[in-house]
Order: sequence, then structure tokens, then C-alpha cells
Amino acid sequence: MAEATNENSAEFQRGWDAAILAASNWHEAKAKQTLVQARRSRFPKTLEREAEFHQHSAEMMMTLSPNDV
Repeated sequence: MAEATNENSAEFQRGWDAAILAASNWHEAKAKQTLVQARRSRFPKTLEREAEFHQHSAEMMMTLSPNDV
């Protein structure tokens, strides 16, 4: 079995950070998009809850570590 070197783990960490940032940004964008839809909707409560979910997910993404998965 191959041993992980510092270079590989540094590369993995950069990739991990980039992936978490991308997922967090996606959730933030979906939250903003959903809030815009809620303003135009006759029934905004469901969309507001969805936006809250995406905002919470974006915040929680930053707490994940590779050991969590």
C-alpha cells in the first residue's frame, strides 16, 4: 500500500478546500435565487424555508473536514 507523503496531503487539502468552497458558494447562490423567487411568489413561505436550508448548508460546509466523510 502506498504511503501518503506531505506533498500529496497538501495537494489533497488544496483540493478539499476548493471543493468545500465551491459547494458553499453554490448553496449561497441557491439561497439568493430562492429568495428572489419567494419575493415573486404568491406562497413564499416554502421558498423562504428552502432559502434558509441553503444558507445553513453553506455555513455548515466550512465546518467539514476530510475525516467526516
